[in-house]
Amino acid sequence: MDRKEKVLLIYTGGTIGMGRNPETGALEPFDFNHLTAQMPEFAAVQTDIDVYQFDPPIDSSDMTPDKWIEIVHVIADRYDHYDGFVILHGTDTMAFTASALSFLLENLTKPVILTGSQLPIGQLRTDGKENIVTSIEIAAAHHADGTPIVPEVCIYFSGRLLRGNRATKIDADGFNAFDSFNYHHLADAGISINYHEAYIRKPDYSRPMTPHYDLDPSVVVFTLFPGLEGDLVADMLKPKRLRSIVMRSYGSGNAPQRPWLINLLKDAQERGINVVNISQCAEGMVEMARYDTGYQLKSIGVTSGYDSTVECALAKLMYLQGLYKDNKMVRHSMNCNLRGEITV
Repeated sequence: MDRKEKVLLIYTGGTIGMGRNPETGALEPFDFNHLTAQMPEFAAVQTDIDVYQFDPPIDSSDMTPDKWIEIVHVIADRYDHYDGFVILHGTDTMAFTASALSFLLENLTKPVILTGSQLPIGQLRTDGKENIVTSIEIAAAHHADGTPIVPEVCIYFSGRLLRGNRATKIDADGFNAFDSFNYHHLADAGISINYHEAYIRKPDYSRPMTPHYDLDPSVVVFTLFPGLEGDLVADMLKPKRLRSIVMRSYGSGNAPQRPWLINLLKDAQERGINVVNISQCAEGMVEMARYDTGYQLKSIGVTSGYDSTVECALAKLMYLQGLYKDNKMVRHSMNCNLRGEITV
């Protein structure tokens, strides 16, 4: 595999890109084209680095499906010129973006590593410098035959390399901000980077990477809780353009045995709306046949989300709805492991 010895750094925004103005003391975005001025460590990086910046940079709370498509364009248009890509991103929606990119970049054959920081890069105790430097090293890492070690969309944070569509944010304050409860780390970084290659996906290098540019965000999420009222749920499910529901149920996929809930979900199914059942638990999976309260859902056609994160379930539905107009095809594909996102 031809190597370029180059990595593209894509700065979308987020805490990592904030520097302290020496005159005012205020935090403000800095120009990543002058990254070496902020990070002398870059002089020791062996790989060439180019920078692409969102203009203006955005807070990750403002991330949208349109921005995901913009990132796909940036990567696809430059795909042949780089060995890998590092995306600097705010932490709040990083797992959503990583999940979406994993589906939009079909048969990915190069690393796409998302990272960020909990403290701005201009602060003394920042975690941003290590996160960036290690992400670049991972994006450039390759086997003896030139093929990349991690040809996946991943999140790297505080020593952990995680499959992007398995990751979720777990801590708003600590440096260990992300984890993947239902899947092994792809690598752990300490003195050296220890890659767990048995868990890393292997693409078909004879096929090209195929980017996708269509997403349909006609999805809602609702969480079951004691005291949930039927009329409020019914109002949420009224829009005619609604195509899918992600329902965060109890435990292994259980729901209360309330006639109004079963009737609402059954009515939604009859309208052609897909109902995907995922667990509120961080670890474990939906098994609707285990208890009667889950079996009722299965009997009316509710689809299992297996051990999917909520971030991944949403992104996968948006991707499939952009791909297929027929909701039956969407439902069928939700039961398939497309990018290593679920255990089936």
